[in-house]
Amino acid sequence: MVNFTIDDRRVQAKEGTTILEVAKKYGIKIPTLCYLKDINEIAACRVCLVEIKGKENLVAACNTEVKEGIEVYTHTKRVLFARKMNVQFILANHDYRCATCVRNRNCTLQQLAYDLAVDRTPFEEKYEKFDWDSDYPLIRNASKCIKCMRCVQVCEKVQGLGVWDIVNTGRRTSVNVSGMRKIQEADCALCGQCVTHCPVGALSVRNDVRKVTEAIMDEDKIVIFQIAPAVRAAWGETLGLSPEQATEKRLVAAVKAMGADYVFDTNFTADLTIMEESSELLERLSHPEDYKWPMYTSCCPGWVRFLKSQYPEQVGQLSTAKSPQQMFGAVAKSYYAQLLGVDPSRIFCVSIMPCMAKKHEAAIEVMNDAGTGQDVDIVVTTREVDDMIRSNQLNPALLAERDFDVPLGVGSGAGVIFGATGGVMEAALRSAHYLVSGVNPDPDAFKMVRGIDGIKEAEVNIAGVNIKAAVVNGLGNTRKLIERIRSGKAEYHFVEVMACPGGCVGGGGQPIHDGQECAAPRGAKLYDLDKKNPIRFSHENPSIQEIYADFLDKPLSHKSHKLLHTDHEAWDMPSAKDMD
Repeated sequence: MVNFTIDDRRVQAKEGTTILEVAKKYGIKIPTLCYLKDINEIAACRVCLVEIKGKENLVAACNTEVKEGIEVYTHTKRVLFARKMNVQFILANHDYRCATCVRNRNCTLQQLAYDLAVDRTPFEEKYEKFDWDSDYPLIRNASKCIKCMRCVQVCEKVQGLGVWDIVNTGRRTSVNVSGMRKIQEADCALCGQCVTHCPVGALSVRNDVRKVTEAIMDEDKIVIFQIAPAVRAAWGETLGLSPEQATEKRLVAAVKAMGADYVFDTNFTADLTIMEESSELLERLSHPEDYKWPMYTSCCPGWVRFLKSQYPEQVGQLSTAKSPQQMFGAVAKSYYAQLLGVDPSRIFCVSIMPCMAKKHEAAIEVMNDAGTGQDVDIVVTTREVDDMIRSNQLNPALLAERDFDVPLGVGSGAGVIFGATGGVMEAALRSAHYLVSGVNPDPDAFKMVRGIDGIKEAEVNIAGVNIKAAVVNGLGNTRKLIERIRSGKAEYHFVEVMACPGGCVGGGGQPIHDGQECAAPRGAKLYDLDKKNPIRFSHENPSIQEIYADFLDKPLSHKSHKLLHTDHEAWDMPSAKDMD
């Protein structure tokens, strides 16, 4: 322990603690911009400067450790002047037309300028210009980049891909796609973690709201929305709604108020995914010698992109089951069109997802099995649907709750936990137990796979069938697990992978709260909804039973394979690496 003073207050802290950490502990506010704990502590922005008595130069609080007897001052005139000037320097190289920025009112730089009473930039304004493919799901606006290096560090340290890097030197130093590549040529998983950790509007998700609005205004189109499980855990956060107000039924009401013809729950096809994926796992286990192990889940398109670019030799180990989003599109334009008695070409399918990679997934050419163009027409993120609600001048708190439409709006508790890491595994094991033994397990029998730990393992025996399972979230952790499997240090039958830390609840399309990781509390909401749901098993969903009886026949049937399964090797990543 070391003893020192901060703003004339005697304090004590462990050796190795930074000034910023001590200040936070004692309620002393020191502003930050580039800082991310344990990820980006490089003091690039110089906004967290403080004064140490006797030192000529100011120091960065984020990476300066406390020492015995030092006297720290956080709000001297010299400190405040330096912070303000540094923010002015940053603004001079940043396009600060805030009113039309995607991060307006949710921008750390904007808030800093306000807090420091910055009312002008006395320096010459000159910001970077850069051409970018506006059709790509990930958008980079170089004129807004403040070179904080967060995207570089998050992609490298957390996701293990290194898509971003520092380019050029001196005044020309900037951030761009690593290796002098275009983004389309990179091995980007489209997880969006760089977007959610960018403190400004330099990185964003392609906005598809206008296309949705045009479809709603087209009287010949039947516009169907599906709402993903993780969306309900976060959609009200930027709209000022309390958790009690931000229910999935109130979101249904808001989407209906914006002109949707039907609003369904992706939980329905999450349950459908479980029926197909669990059956596929059990079928493989019945003659394991014919397959390479483990079988990987295929629900997360960011993970699929990662596997195809980093370990292409293992693509055949992915479950052939489509993601719930893509199953929904195929079912909506076949089964539901048949129920409505309409031409499937009239159906326009919109997904509300917590994910940026879903935009790419919906556009993959082979995702068109209903035979009328792409099965999912447009994907909007949670942030985009919040923007739609705001721009339609709706106050969701005043809307009466509305139920999802049927039959594609009925989902189980097993379906809702798909949005949290471990949820797919738990839902699959619940139904696998029933499919093997004919008896339901305790709904919480497999809760050992819950939690946001990077890698979790479980071994369960179901009526004599032994299943070794693993759950991993975050692509950096995924690489570690795959390397263990490849080296023979670990063996599994079934592995669930989610690209984003914490799972879909922490996805790249979710509301952004700078400096906060929200996956854990959002995931807890989903498990609470699971516990409250009268249906806890995918196979007990009456609408699932109905679609098999009336349309699909059974899991893994010919029609199920046509509509609900896919060939993951039918399309390529531009940067697929030969890892053999």
